[in-house]
Amino acid sequence: MESYFMFKNLAIIIVAAKVCGIAARKCKAPQVVGEIIAGLIIGPSILGWVEQSDFLAQLAEVGVVLLMFSAGLETDLKDLLKTGPIAALIACAGVFVPLICGAFLYMAFYGVAPWGSEEFYKAVFVGTILTATSVSITVESLKEMGKLKGHVGTTILSAAIIDDVIGIIVLTFVIGFKSPDSKPVTVLVNTILFFIFAIVVGFIFYKIFQYADNKYPHTRRIPIMGLALCLAMAFIAEKYFGIADITGAYVAGIILCSIRDSKYIAEKMDTNSYMLFGPVFFASIGLKTNVESVTMSILVFSIAFVAVGLISKIIGCGLMAHLCKFNGLDSLKIGVGMMTRGEVALIVAQKGLSAGLLTPVYFTSVIFLIIVSSISTPILLKILYSRDAASPT
Repeated sequence: MESYFMFKNLAIIIVAAKVCGIAARKCKAPQVVGEIIAGLIIGPSILGWVEQSDFLAQLAEVGVVLLMFSAGLETDLKDLLKTGPIAALIACAGVFVPLICGAFLYMAFYGVAPWGSEEFYKAVFVGTILTATSVSITVESLKEMGKLKGHVGTTILSAAIIDDVIGIIVLTFVIGFKSPDSKPVTVLVNTILFFIFAIVVGFIFYKIFQYADNKYPHTRRIPIMGLALCLAMAFIAEKYFGIADITGAYVAGIILCSIRDSKYIAEKMDTNSYMLFGPVFFASIGLKTNVESVTMSILVFSIAFVAVGLISKIIGCGLMAHLCKFNGLDSLKIGVGMMTRGEVALIVAQKGLSAGLLTPVYFTSVIFLIIVSSISTPILLKILYSRDAASPT
């Protein structure tokens, strides 16, 4: 494909995402729902105007990194520290319940596999896919409703970050049984080292930015350097510690969330995300879906896979939130907010393909889960928050 075709693809994505986003808001649904549907319409499943490419995938990755950086900037650090232990418990339940349910789902369709067999590890890997949480869509939905900084929103964000870390550890352990080259202990050590690194480097850069912010307040050099820190932390997390880049970006936002101009930085990041990177990221979810290869058996499995994926997160996270003294409605919000799957689930599925724990045909089931959870989560959150519109959470 000629390089200039990327401009045509971007033009189509931006216009389609905006039109469908406006239509979604007219229907009282979050804008991100329309952007995901736009990708489905213009993608290979329906019109075929735009195909997924490495260029679009890279832009989408930048989009989700910027989104998580903005989420970190808008996080109240005091609330984050306050919800940390509770968020860890919710994350653990949000990993354990889907892992068990996913493994049992695979065995229900293909028979109970003996412990230690290859089919057993395939079943466990299906459960591993369901452990992943993609909080980016939930973040955007909470931002639209002005609920991101509340106790519930902060708990969801914290739990999702911890969820990803636990999910990566689980993934490495599962693949470790399949490949002798994989060392699960290394991942655990690298995860601990990353957060030690983040604390040390974070304190240093917080002081640097605090000094610069006091000397050059409300100048564009502050958000520019903030963006550089975001991208650097995303790279370091992925390259040197094996941690998801979105975790590094979120940590960068946390580092800067307490400086005076944090809102100014967030405003500049939102402009980039709103104009280009955000629409490309959300539309890319729809672009990845191709329904032509779906057979009846895969369709039935996919429906069950989606149902188990959504319900297990709601039960695991929601029940643990309720045990942690959240009321029934807020527990349900947390469960629903944690049920979205996105790029993390795709990464996990791709790792499974490479390790021989997943065949390509089941990738369609993962795409269906991402589509359904990405569309249903914002709608359900909007309905749940409409029940207590006067509440500050």
